[in-house]
Amino acid sequence: MTKQELIKERRSQDWRTELRKAHPNKERILHERTAISELPIEERITSFHEEVALGYTREEAMAEARRCLDCPTPGCVEGCPVGIHIPSFIKLIEKGEMLQALDIIRETSSLPAVCGRVCPQEKQCESQCIYTVSLKKQAVSIGNLERYVADYERLHRDRSVKPQRSSQPQRGRIAVVGSGPAGLSFATDMAKWGYDVTVYEAESQLGGVLRYGIPEFCLPNSIIEDELEKMRDLGVHFVTDTIVGKTITYEDLKTQGMEGIFIATGVGVANYMGIPGEDLKGVYTASEYLAKYNLMSPEELAAELPSLRGKRVAVIGGGNTAIDAVRTAIRLDSKQAVIVYRRSEEEMPARAEEIKHAREEGTEFLTLHNPVEYLGDESGRVTAMRLQRMELGEPDESGRRRPVAIPGDIITMPIDEVIICIGYSANPLVSNSMPGLEVNKWGNIIVGDDKQTSMSDVYAGGDIVRGAATVILAMGDGRRAATAMHQRLSGRIEEGALV
Repeated sequence: MTKQELIKERRSQDWRTELRKAHPNKERILHERTAISELPIEERITSFHEEVALGYTREEAMAEARRCLDCPTPGCVEGCPVGIHIPSFIKLIEKGEMLQALDIIRETSSLPAVCGRVCPQEKQCESQCIYTVSLKKQAVSIGNLERYVADYERLHRDRSVKPQRSSQPQRGRIAVVGSGPAGLSFATDMAKWGYDVTVYEAESQLGGVLRYGIPEFCLPNSIIEDELEKMRDLGVHFVTDTIVGKTITYEDLKTQGMEGIFIATGVGVANYMGIPGEDLKGVYTASEYLAKYNLMSPEELAAELPSLRGKRVAVIGGGNTAIDAVRTAIRLDSKQAVIVYRRSEEEMPARAEEIKHAREEGTEFLTLHNPVEYLGDESGRVTAMRLQRMELGEPDESGRRRPVAIPGDIITMPIDEVIICIGYSANPLVSNSMPGLEVNKWGNIIVGDDKQTSMSDVYAGGDIVRGAATVILAMGDGRRAATAMHQRLSGRIEEGALV
């Protein structure tokens, strides 16, 4: 059955027809989007471990679900990189069937509690909602509804009931390199289909960018642990502190009987601008800055805080990671926390909600400026930065207007710490250890539409293929790679596979 046939079949179910009759569309569209409760600002800026967005109550979730018009051709599904049957799960929320709603999501998404929190729904599924496209109103809050049912299941599920695995006999052994969203998504599908899956992680803790790159006030570690627990229940094995290409080689994996390998290492090498002063003390990359504080316990943070207070902190960049870094600086009681971005705020790639939260918490936005030099004192510590003022020119290949320097317009700004967040490049360790693996000029692995690399038994997805992208796009890559590898090994395409 095709995706469209399944959407049509589910939409024609008697109970959904009755829901549409009970609340006609002309009634549904009168309701405004249901706001989500948030932690008060004065509490936010002193807490690393309390979520800012508090989530819907049951009543709020059902009210928001009632706004959904149950479109016969839902654009939101087309806007979802993993193809979640969005109206189907939302109508189950309207009906009050929360666990069944999550079952619909889990057909195609292995990390709903994560995606509900960190995915840019306003640029994906919600951008295709009929409210956005035709009615010029706020979209149905798909992300918050996804988060709600995932949290509901975590609080109410019977933990003695384990996830369902394939009824087929054990298939082959599969290796996954990296435990970020692409690797976890791939591993989940392969384990469901009966493979013996082992995930190798270079770090001491699992989760990749979810753990090391996203602060707990956006994504609590308890959410990551809960998803990992479900994967262990499926039979997935995890091996930490293991670097594929160094600790263990491709040949070692083949000797162990791995029939397929999926590379999902992400892009862990931070980019620099190549300007004077980047080697000064107090100049950090966002990855080292966030990883340091994300992994600290509340007690460790409390002990460290007195030495960190009162600093003037500049974050260079305008993506989600930059916003995470500047909000972390605020929680470290900085004297000043400023985003320096070379384009205007309208061109910033960060999520609108994250920008809103950052501004509420006290972030300053210095747009249309770009660093050209960092200045230091006699001890080699950064004390100031020189910023080139910019203006917007013609659009570049990204579709955004290109920033152009205004000749001679340079200012000097005092600063105590600089956090550079202008993107990441691929670590060549894995590709260098597999001589047959083709990469592009940036070191990203080259794959086909099915995520197969130049080596027939090796697939890849996520940031190591795309460059820095989103969690949900990485998950989509993982699911497509799983479908393709499973088809190659077994000749089958499973129901619900992402093709």
